[in-house]
Amino acid sequence: MNKNDRTLGMNRSITRRDFINGVSAVAATSMLSPMRALAFEEDYSPEQSPSYYPPTRTGMRGSHLGSFEVAHKMRDQHGWDLSSAIDPHETYDLVIVGGGISGLSAAHFFLKDAGRNAKVLVLDNHDDFGGHAKRNEFHYNGRTLVLNGGTLNIESPLHYNAPAKQILNDIGIDLDHYKAQNAKNRELYPSLGLGPSYFFDKETWGSDRLIVGGPSYEGSIHSFTPEFLAKTPLSAQAQKDLLRLYDPKQPDYLPGLSSAEKKVRLAKMSYDDFLLNLAKVDKQVLWFFEAGPTGVFAVGTDATPALFCWQMGMPGFAAMNLEPTPLGVLADLPGGQHGRQNESDGGGEIHFPDGNATVARLLVRALVPDAVPGGTMDDVGTARVNYALLDRPAQSTRIRLNSAAINVRHDGDPATAKEVVVSYVRGGKTYKVRGRSCVMACWNMMIPYLVPDLPGTQKEALAFNVKAPLVYTSVAVRNWKAFQKLGISHINTPTMYHTSVSLAEAASLGDLKHPQTPDEPIVLHLVRTPCSPGKPRKEQHRIGRYDLLSTSFETFERNIRNQLARVLGGGGFDPAEDIVAITVNRWPHGYSYTYNSLYDPMEWVFTSSNTRPCVVARQPFGLISIANADAAASPHTDAAILEAHRAVGEVINRRAMPLLG
Repeated sequence: MNKNDRTLGMNRSITRRDFINGVSAVAATSMLSPMRALAFEEDYSPEQSPSYYPPTRTGMRGSHLGSFEVAHKMRDQHGWDLSSAIDPHETYDLVIVGGGISGLSAAHFFLKDAGRNAKVLVLDNHDDFGGHAKRNEFHYNGRTLVLNGGTLNIESPLHYNAPAKQILNDIGIDLDHYKAQNAKNRELYPSLGLGPSYFFDKETWGSDRLIVGGPSYEGSIHSFTPEFLAKTPLSAQAQKDLLRLYDPKQPDYLPGLSSAEKKVRLAKMSYDDFLLNLAKVDKQVLWFFEAGPTGVFAVGTDATPALFCWQMGMPGFAAMNLEPTPLGVLADLPGGQHGRQNESDGGGEIHFPDGNATVARLLVRALVPDAVPGGTMDDVGTARVNYALLDRPAQSTRIRLNSAAINVRHDGDPATAKEVVVSYVRGGKTYKVRGRSCVMACWNMMIPYLVPDLPGTQKEALAFNVKAPLVYTSVAVRNWKAFQKLGISHINTPTMYHTSVSLAEAASLGDLKHPQTPDEPIVLHLVRTPCSPGKPRKEQHRIGRYDLLSTSFETFERNIRNQLARVLGGGGFDPAEDIVAITVNRWPHGYSYTYNSLYDPMEWVFTSSNTRPCVVARQPFGLISIANADAAASPHTDAAILEAHRAVGEVINRRAMPLLG
């Protein structure tokens, strides 16, 4: 190990120790040989161990080792040998493939209609439930610290669809109470004089420089100031152009056109094109905005329509007199999440300390009450889930983790079959169960492999969805004095390994309290979206996926430590001493694909056209229905819930048909 690595703390054992000891037996075995993970003993049941608690596992999480090897093997060998599948003679009223928000919601909706005695099995390939709504949990000096490992928040809850609102009510989420509980937290960082900043890295600008101030990426209405820009390495022309973009008196860059005509033009050009060719700004200006859309679209301004950037509140449009977007277009259509964050009447953004993992935990409590102690929204924050109780024979709903589905077929002709046979791999052995109906609440791209009998046109539509890769990294640190000394809470780092570094959003839930002083430990939130600017959007997603799957935890750790040392070093941060633990939430298949007017037909983006691939893809097939965020072409939690409600409606209608006859 070289001197620089030792300075960064790469010789410290804590993260790698937690990495090895924290992962499941499946994952640990996979490190030696991926397929050795498929050869376990007869009674494989890691969830029964008293120490089994995935939220506290550190190292490489998200799509963790042990969660994807079966799927990759099935893909590569074009199927799976089902001849030796073990039949435990289990039959369910409904089998759900996928234990994310959509799958758990489907179970909830089904039980509400069919009754609590109905038998439901939820299968998931991960070692934890929630899909992308994962919880990172750390314990240090007697404090419990949590952060979202994936799905971030409840966005614009007043615009949630009726089924999503019903779910929140059913599982006991009281948003008004939660907002009141966190009124003080919302002012915490500003009260300490902490705000946004920008870090100009030496690889791009010749030397490292942290500049405090400036608007953040989140559609701020506040402009840069000449004083701020004078501290930056920007040329005089670039500074002048950047100020012009925020000037209400700037020119109309599409004069002579109506608002509707302008919107069509803006929908078909990237924000880069708009800035360079219409606003004619210096190319250095792009640096401030290139990573702005990545948190929403997982691509930068080169592959994001200028119209979407206008909707997000990005600058350059002040004099164009664009008419406000009507409700139901862009922001609320299934398939378009653009601009929700700027809707003042949408109820804002609700961020639980662990993101929407709180929603997943409350859903599981509703399905298997004994497994999640407590009875209120507030007490779920500190509840320790008993994973041993999720899959017991005597209960009506069973959640079976570490179980990768590999085949779903009708027992006979899909038009007349009475049951579906679902095969899955658990602990290296193949099993099969039967269901009177099945909901596929997994990724669209996997369904053609799992249900090979689907019609060709539906398979093609399912494969259209290319999920966007992203990484949420959680770094537990001993304190946040460096942030206080520097006067910052968020650092924009658009051309570094992670494009942003921020203190965890100040949020408390019951006894799960957010740290109030910089002397206390806290979790930092880092975001990485592996993009390949200049390439088509889907190609960028595929390249990014390969990047994530081929990058070791050691590489992530070195980049994390190096970046934090550089951006926080001026505040006295020491990565070797101050980092407690690192969790890299790697999502090679992250956000659902949303339609983009640079690459997709306009009617897919701006209307609810039935020609959209998501509509074709989600059609029922015999006893099989499809529910997931992909089915709405939207990464939003309420979209995932809405599709679960639709899919369960199809199941219920099929169950009622014989009675009607």
